[in-house]
Amino acid sequence: MKWIVNICRLVVALTFIFSGFVKAIDPLGTQYKIDDYLGALGLLSYVPEWVTLGASVALSALEFSLGVLLLFAIHRRVVSRTITVFMVVMTIVTLWLWIANPVEDCGCFGDAVKLTNGETLIKNVVLLTCSAVVAWRPLTMVRFISRSHQWIIMNLTVLSVLALSGWSLYDLPLFDFRPYHVGANILESMKIPEGAPQPKYETTFILSKNGEEREFTLDNYPDSTWTFVDSRSTLIDKGYEPPIHDFSIETLDGEDVTDSILQRRGYTFLLIAPSLSDANSKNFGKLNLLAEYARQFDYGFCCLTASNKADISKWQQETGADYKFYHTDGTTLKTVIRSNPGLLLIKDATIMRKWSRNRMPEVPVKDDEWIPLQKAEW
Repeated sequence: MKWIVNICRLVVALTFIFSGFVKAIDPLGTQYKIDDYLGALGLLSYVPEWVTLGASVALSALEFSLGVLLLFAIHRRVVSRTITVFMVVMTIVTLWLWIANPVEDCGCFGDAVKLTNGETLIKNVVLLTCSAVVAWRPLTMVRFISRSHQWIIMNLTVLSVLALSGWSLYDLPLFDFRPYHVGANILESMKIPEGAPQPKYETTFILSKNGEEREFTLDNYPDSTWTFVDSRSTLIDKGYEPPIHDFSIETLDGEDVTDSILQRRGYTFLLIAPSLSDANSKNFGKLNLLAEYARQFDYGFCCLTASNKADISKWQQETGADYKFYHTDGTTLKTVIRSNPGLLLIKDATIMRKWSRNRMPEVPVKDDEWIPLQKAEW
């Protein structure tokens, strides 16, 4: 029994540590997932953003801290029972996800590991079982640290996970698990390989005869005595989905210019601003200087935003922005970079660098003259 308890303890502890860590390094991503849940419940408009962001940071800190405390067998009774209660709640939530399917991905492991709702339910049932075993015999857990030094681990754990979230909010996540990471080629990531599985749909036909309506498929389609009423198609297999499948750039008049921007040779700066009305404009001087620098060396520079024309016009008036603006889906832009605004440097559609709003780059200067990017030490 001692071996079983300690194996279960390690499984739960390591899972909680990993889950809390990947959430802590991407608090905005966790906030977006909480927004998805609230949207599915029709509560999003009632909850302020600062509350969901605070919940994101608190959730990651709680998971990570509980995992570390369980790993070191600190406060064994309280921690094991708290984790069991936590897993009961999470299992109920994932049971709802599995039945109702309000969101496709639970967000348990951020963008690091994607699980279906069915896989998430199985995972939580296993973790609930393991945590119940640990809570049943908590005192059989082997201590990895003396009781007199437990406070050191507790304080370091809480402070480190909060500092990790704080830094990720100020700058960018330390690890980028999204398809728009540095080194990714956007065009290549949008391609579907030859011979890849295609989406499969099942079409249902609604027909009537003598006042009776029935549903049929192609396999049991009836004779011509039945009258067509309606039809619907249901996706039964998504097939192959490329890592980047929802990225498009349009002019403010709706013309698609995705290929012309991504296929541009050389360097291009992409200013990413999901919402200009909420964007931090304190570094607009650096951005305007970068735009002028890009014109000097014939680099591209434009802003991708989901904002309307009024917000774009207001931004231009307030910042003196003298660069082009294009429309891109807001959710996509939030996936590209966790900053509003943020800056990307791409070369031949490959992401070279990413900067948050708080760490915008300076124009490369040497001997009081601008130098081209290939010679700049960024």
